Amino acid sequence: MSAKTVAVKLLSRREHSAFEIRHKLSQRDFDENEIELAIAELQQGGWLSDERFAEAYVRMRQNKGYGPLRISIELNERGVTENIVNDYLRADNEVWLQILKQQYLKKYHDRPIADYNDKSRRIRFLQYRGFPLDMIYQVIKDN
Repeated sequence: MSAKTVAVKLLSRREHSAFEIRHKLSQRDFDENEIELAIAELQQGGWLSDERFAEAYVRMRQNKGYGPLRISIELNERGVTENIVNDYLRADNEVWLQILKQQYLKKYHDRPIADYNDKSRRIRFLQYRGFPLDMIYQVIKDN
């Protein structure tokens, strides 16, 4: 089986970045030249696109309640360039604020903040989810 055939099978399941495809093909002991040729052919044919991968990945992580900072790190780990990441995470702040509020309410409902430790625990949770501090403070002060 050729590297291109394996890559097409991988892409038929879900979008991948070129970095991920390269890594998965090298794990299967394909020759480096064959891997590069397969990736180039797939990109030229429109089968492999880091932009499309980034768009799908951002949408998936937003739906799971993650913020722009965490998604940005995850995309960088998957080999997506900073320009592409910025294009897809530059979405309206209202969208991110809405996701943040949903995560906050899902976790804490309408329970008031008990004390300083509770407040710092909530802030850390939301930071872990990948939201910027200014947005977190905006949501925390409203509750």
